[in-house]
Amino acid sequence: MPSQTNVTTEALRTLHRIHRQLSDLRQRLRRGPNLLRAHQANVANREAELAKVQDETKAVRMAADRKQDQLKDGETRIAKLQQQLNGASSNREYQTLKEQIVAIEMTNSVLTDEILEGLEKIDQFKEKLAQSEATAVKAHQLAEKAEKEISQQEPLIRADIQRLEAELTEAEAGLPGDFRILYQRVVRAKGEDALAAVQGEFCGGCNQHIPINMVNDLMLSRPIFCKSCGRLLYLPENHSRG
Repeated sequence: MPSQTNVTTEALRTLHRIHRQLSDLRQRLRRGPNLLRAHQANVANREAELAKVQDETKAVRMAADRKQDQLKDGETRIAKLQQQLNGASSNREYQTLKEQIVAIEMTNSVLTDEILEGLEKIDQFKEKLAQSEATAVKAHQLAEKAEKEISQQEPLIRADIQRLEAELTEAEAGLPGDFRILYQRVVRAKGEDALAAVQGEFCGGCNQHIPINMVNDLMLSRPIFCKSCGRLLYLPENHSRG
């Protein structure tokens, strides 16, 4: 049986509005640090990627430098062998020196091709490095922007929460004492979902059917709880008696 205590529909609408607004503000307050941590994680990932590309670029350059040094050594050896070739004392020595020169020239030819490939890789890595640097810079900028916005919004959100909490306390103080205990119990259990508007003949929280006699009790400002979900019911402003 419904309580004979009367609670105005307007009071319940006001309470539900405040609870929903408070829930939204508290979610926004929690979302700020979560968003900031996400940005910080993104910055860390972008910096790690940049460091990896930097290491890869350095390795490619060092490999190209080593091959260029090997090529110079080969050219120096060929020059020395050419001098020895000119002073060869026998055909056998001449042929041996000639074969050594040919072998080094073949090695130098391979090194030259590899150096050209390495230079192409360096150009590719330069482009990749520039992209990684730009991505890291962008991540830092977004993180700094988010931190600034959050630091600016947080005191405003806290002020709104404080204002609404005072408004909620005032609204709750107007509830009849015997009903207030039931109301506080369901609020502790369900938070902003403690109340629900009746949509047609259905609970706006769980969508279960609300018997017409319960709707009539609501019209008489009697507090009614949904038998299915336990929410405190109220009639919306557009409810028609017809």
